[in-house]
Amino acid sequence: MPRTASTPGDIAFSVRGLTKVYVTGAGEVHALRGVDLDVRRGETLVLLGPSGSGKSTLLNILGGLDRASAGTVTFHGEALTGKTERELTAYRRAFVGFIFQFFNLVPSLTARENVALITEVSRAPMAPEAALGMVGLSDRLDHFPAQLSGGQQQRVAVARAIAKRPEILLCDEPTGSLDSESGVQVLNALVEVAREVGATTMIVSHNAAIGAIADRVIHFRDGAITRIIENPIKRAPGEMRW
Repeated sequence: MPRTASTPGDIAFSVRGLTKVYVTGAGEVHALRGVDLDVRRGETLVLLGPSGSGKSTLLNILGGLDRASAGTVTFHGEALTGKTERELTAYRRAFVGFIFQFFNLVPSLTARENVALITEVSRAPMAPEAALGMVGLSDRLDHFPAQLSGGQQQRVAVARAIAKRPEILLCDEPTGSLDSESGVQVLNALVEVAREVGATTMIVSHNAAIGAIADRVIHFRDGAITRIIENPIKRAPGEMRW
Protein backbone atom coordinates (compact mmCIF):
# COMPACT_ATOMS: atom_id res chain seq x y z
CA MET A 1 0.00 0.00 0.00
CA PRO A 2 1.56 3.34 -0.97
CA ARG A 3 1.98 6.01 1.65
CA THR A 4 -0.46 8.88 1.49
CA ALA A 5 1.69 11.37 3.37
CA SER A 6 5.41 12.06 3.29
CA THR A 7 7.89 13.69 5.59
CA PRO A 8 10.72 15.78 4.12
CA GLY A 9 13.15 12.87 4.50
CA ASP A 10 10.93 10.70 2.29
CA ILE A 11 11.08 13.06 -0.68
CA ALA A 12 13.42 12.40 -3.60
CA PHE A 13 12.24 15.29 -5.79
CA SER A 14 10.26 18.37 -4.81
CA VAL A 15 8.95 20.31 -7.80
CA ARG A 16 7.34 23.73 -7.41
CA GLY A 17 5.94 26.04 -10.08
CA LEU A 18 7.94 24.31 -12.81
CA THR A 19 7.57 26.02 -16.17
CA LYS A 20 9.25 25.29 -19.49
CA VAL A 21 8.84 27.55 -22.53
CA TYR A 22 10.45 26.78 -25.87
CA VAL A 23 10.87 29.68 -28.30
CA THR A 24 10.43 28.70 -31.94
CA GLY A 25 10.09 30.57 -35.20
CA ALA A 26 6.32 30.28 -34.84
CA GLY A 27 6.31 31.70 -31.30
CA GLU A 28 6.39 30.21 -27.80
CA VAL A 29 5.53 26.64 -26.85
CA HIS A 30 4.58 26.15 -23.21
CA ALA A 31 5.68 22.58 -22.44
CA LEU A 32 5.14 22.87 -18.66
CA ARG A 33 2.81 25.29 -16.93
CA GLY A 34 3.53 25.64 -13.22
CA VAL A 35 3.86 21.95 -12.24
CA ASP A 36 3.93 21.04 -8.52
CA LEU A 37 4.87 17.49 -7.49
CA ASP A 38 6.62 15.60 -4.70
CA VAL A 39 8.21 12.28 -5.67
CA ARG A 40 8.71 9.89 -2.77
CA ARG A 41 11.89 7.89 -2.37
CA GLY A 42 11.60 4.37 -3.71
CA GLU A 43 8.19 4.74 -5.33
CA THR A 44 7.21 3.96 -8.90
CA LEU A 45 5.37 6.70 -10.79
CA VAL A 46 3.76 6.33 -14.20
CA LEU A 47 3.23 9.56 -16.14
CA LEU A 48 0.35 9.34 -18.62
CA GLY A 49 -0.94 11.80 -21.20
CA PRO A 50 -1.04 12.58 -24.91
CA SER A 51 2.01 13.62 -26.93
CA GLY A 52 3.09 17.15 -26.10
CA SER A 53 1.45 17.15 -22.66
CA GLY A 54 4.73 17.74 -20.79
CA LYS A 55 5.59 14.25 -19.50
CA SER A 56 8.98 13.89 -21.20
CA THR A 57 9.89 17.52 -20.54
CA LEU A 58 9.42 16.96 -16.81
CA LEU A 59 11.49 13.77 -16.98
CA ASN A 60 14.30 15.54 -18.82
CA ILE A 61 14.43 18.38 -16.28
CA LEU A 62 14.46 15.96 -13.34
CA GLY A 63 17.23 14.01 -15.06
CA GLY A 64 19.36 17.10 -15.64
CA LEU A 65 19.07 16.89 -19.44
CA ASP A 66 17.06 20.10 -19.75
CA ARG A 67 16.57 23.31 -17.79
CA ALA A 68 13.38 24.90 -16.54
CA SER A 69 12.32 28.37 -17.60
CA ALA A 70 10.94 29.07 -14.13
CA GLY A 71 10.19 27.27 -10.88
CA THR A 72 12.36 25.02 -8.71
CA VAL A 73 13.41 21.38 -8.46
CA THR A 74 15.18 19.97 -5.42
CA PHE A 75 16.76 16.53 -5.16
CA HIS A 76 17.08 15.30 -1.57
CA GLY A 77 16.59 18.91 -0.53
CA GLU A 78 19.35 20.32 -2.75
CA ALA A 79 18.42 22.63 -5.62
CA LEU A 80 18.92 21.24 -9.13
CA THR A 81 17.73 24.41 -10.83
CA GLY A 82 20.67 26.75 -11.16
CA LYS A 83 23.37 24.09 -11.29
CA THR A 84 26.12 24.44 -13.87
CA GLU A 85 26.44 22.02 -16.78
CA ARG A 86 29.38 20.38 -15.03
CA GLU A 87 27.36 19.93 -11.84
CA LEU A 88 24.44 18.48 -13.78
CA THR A 89 26.77 16.03 -15.52
CA ALA A 90 28.10 14.90 -12.12
CA TYR A 91 24.52 14.56 -10.84
CA ARG A 92 23.47 12.41 -13.79
CA ARG A 93 26.55 10.24 -13.52
CA ALA A 94 26.15 9.66 -9.80
CA PHE A 95 22.40 9.31 -9.34
CA VAL A 96 20.39 8.84 -12.55
CA GLY A 97 19.77 5.91 -14.87
CA PHE A 98 17.99 6.59 -18.18
CA ILE A 99 15.98 4.23 -20.37
CA PHE A 100 14.53 5.52 -23.63
CA GLN A 101 12.16 4.17 -26.27
CA PHE A 102 15.04 3.46 -28.65
CA PHE A 103 17.73 1.22 -27.24
CA ASN A 104 20.79 3.29 -28.25
CA LEU A 105 23.09 0.29 -28.06
CA VAL A 106 26.47 0.37 -29.80
CA PRO A 107 26.05 -2.20 -32.59
CA SER A 108 29.74 -3.20 -32.66
CA LEU A 109 29.77 -4.05 -28.94
CA THR A 110 28.35 -7.11 -27.18
CA ALA A 111 25.67 -6.89 -24.51
CA ARG A 112 28.38 -7.14 -21.84
CA GLU A 113 30.46 -4.40 -23.49
CA ASN A 114 27.45 -2.09 -23.90
CA VAL A 115 26.79 -2.30 -20.15
CA ALA A 116 30.50 -1.88 -19.38
CA LEU A 117 30.43 1.53 -21.07
CA ILE A 118 28.48 2.74 -18.03
CA THR A 119 30.17 0.71 -15.31
CA GLU A 120 33.61 1.95 -16.34
CA VAL A 121 32.67 5.55 -15.45
CA SER A 122 30.53 4.86 -12.37
CA ARG A 123 31.53 5.15 -8.73
CA ALA A 124 30.41 1.78 -7.32
CA PRO A 125 28.85 -0.20 -10.15
CA MET A 126 27.76 -3.79 -10.24
CA ALA A 127 29.52 -6.08 -12.71
CA PRO A 128 28.02 -6.05 -16.21
CA GLU A 129 27.40 -9.78 -15.87
CA ALA A 130 25.40 -9.21 -12.68
CA ALA A 131 23.30 -6.45 -14.25
CA LEU A 132 22.52 -8.56 -17.30
CA GLY A 133 21.68 -11.50 -15.06
CA MET A 134 19.10 -9.35 -13.25
CA VAL A 135 17.22 -8.85 -16.52
CA GLY A 136 17.43 -12.50 -17.55
CA LEU A 137 20.22 -12.22 -20.12
CA SER A 138 23.01 -14.27 -18.54
CA ASP A 139 23.01 -16.45 -21.65
CA ARG A 140 23.34 -13.47 -24.00
CA LEU A 141 26.41 -11.74 -22.56
CA ASP A 142 28.51 -12.01 -25.71
CA HIS A 143 25.72 -11.45 -28.25
CA PHE A 144 25.74 -8.33 -30.40
CA PRO A 145 22.58 -6.18 -30.66
CA ALA A 146 21.81 -7.58 -34.13
CA GLN A 147 21.68 -11.05 -32.59
CA LEU A 148 19.06 -10.00 -30.02
CA SER A 149 15.33 -9.41 -30.29
CA GLY A 150 13.90 -5.94 -29.66
CA GLY A 151 12.80 -6.93 -26.17
CA GLN A 152 16.23 -8.36 -25.38
CA GLN A 153 17.93 -5.20 -26.64
CA GLN A 154 15.73 -3.09 -24.38
CA ARG A 155 16.59 -5.36 -21.44
CA VAL A 156 20.26 -4.70 -22.20
CA ALA A 157 19.39 -1.00 -22.00
CA VAL A 158 17.72 -1.63 -18.63
CA ALA A 159 20.82 -3.47 -17.41
CA ARG A 160 23.02 -0.61 -18.61
CA ALA A 161 20.87 1.90 -16.70
CA ILE A 162 20.81 -0.01 -13.41
CA ALA A 163 24.43 -1.21 -13.45
CA LYS A 164 25.56 2.01 -11.77
CA ARG A 165 23.04 1.36 -8.93
CA PRO A 166 21.13 4.61 -9.58
CA GLU A 167 18.93 6.24 -7.00
CA ILE A 168 16.68 7.51 -9.80
CA LEU A 169 15.49 5.50 -12.81
CA LEU A 170 13.88 7.61 -15.55
CA CYS A 171 12.14 5.70 -18.34
CA ASP A 172 10.73 7.50 -21.40
CA GLU A 173 8.36 5.21 -23.36
CA PRO A 174 10.51 2.13 -22.58
CA THR A 175 8.03 -0.22 -24.29
CA GLY A 176 6.93 2.15 -27.05
CA SER A 177 8.71 0.30 -29.86
CA LEU A 178 7.94 -3.23 -28.62
CA ASP A 179 5.10 -5.68 -29.11
CA SER A 180 2.96 -6.52 -26.08
CA GLU A 181 4.83 -9.72 -25.15
CA SER A 182 8.23 -8.05 -25.30
CA GLY A 183 6.81 -5.02 -23.47
CA VAL A 184 5.65 -7.20 -20.59
CA GLN A 185 9.11 -8.80 -20.38
CA VAL A 186 10.79 -5.39 -20.25
CA LEU A 187 8.36 -4.10 -17.61
CA ASN A 188 8.91 -7.23 -15.53
CA ALA A 189 12.65 -6.56 -15.68
CA LEU A 190 12.13 -2.89 -14.76
CA VAL A 191 9.91 -3.69 -11.78
CA GLU A 192 12.28 -6.33 -10.45
CA VAL A 193 15.51 -4.38 -10.83
CA ALA A 194 14.02 -1.17 -9.47
CA ARG A 195 12.97 -3.11 -6.37
CA GLU A 196 16.37 -4.78 -6.14
CA VAL A 197 18.39 -1.54 -6.27
CA GLY A 198 15.77 0.54 -4.42
CA ALA A 199 15.48 3.08 -7.22
CA THR A 200 12.85 5.78 -7.37
CA THR A 201 11.32 5.05 -10.77
CA MET A 202 9.39 7.28 -13.17
CA ILE A 203 7.94 5.83 -16.37
CA VAL A 204 6.50 7.98 -19.17
CA SER A 205 3.95 6.21 -21.34
CA HIS A 206 0.94 6.64 -23.62
CA ASN A 207 -0.30 3.21 -22.53
CA ALA A 208 -2.77 3.57 -19.66
CA ALA A 209 -2.45 -0.14 -18.82
CA ILE A 210 1.10 0.46 -17.56
CA GLY A 211 -0.38 2.50 -14.71
CA ALA A 212 -1.27 -0.80 -13.05
CA ILE A 213 2.34 -1.31 -11.93
CA ALA A 214 2.63 2.13 -10.30
CA ASP A 215 2.34 3.40 -6.74
CA ARG A 216 0.86 6.55 -8.25
CA VAL A 217 -0.30 7.55 -11.72
CA ILE A 218 0.25 11.17 -12.78
CA HIS A 219 -2.01 12.40 -15.58
CA PHE A 220 -0.78 15.27 -17.80
CA ARG A 221 -2.52 17.50 -20.29
CA ASP A 222 -1.35 20.76 -21.90
CA GLY A 223 1.73 21.03 -19.71
CA ALA A 224 -0.08 20.58 -16.40
CA ILE A 225 -0.92 17.76 -13.99
CA THR A 226 -4.65 17.12 -14.15
CA ARG A 227 -4.95 14.13 -11.79
CA ILE A 228 -2.84 12.11 -9.37
CA ILE A 229 -4.20 8.65 -8.63
CA GLU A 230 -2.97 6.50 -5.77
CA ASN A 231 -2.84 2.88 -6.87
CA PRO A 232 -3.39 0.64 -3.83
CA ILE A 233 -3.56 -2.61 -5.84
CA LYS A 234 -0.43 -2.98 -7.94
CA ARG A 235 -0.35 -5.63 -10.65
CA ALA A 236 2.53 -7.49 -12.16
CA PRO A 237 3.17 -6.60 -15.82
CA GLY A 238 1.95 -10.02 -16.94
CA GLU A 239 -1.44 -9.35 -15.34
CA MET A 240 -2.07 -6.17 -17.34
CA ARG A 241 -4.40 -5.89 -20.29
CA TRP A 242 -2.60 -4.23 -23.18
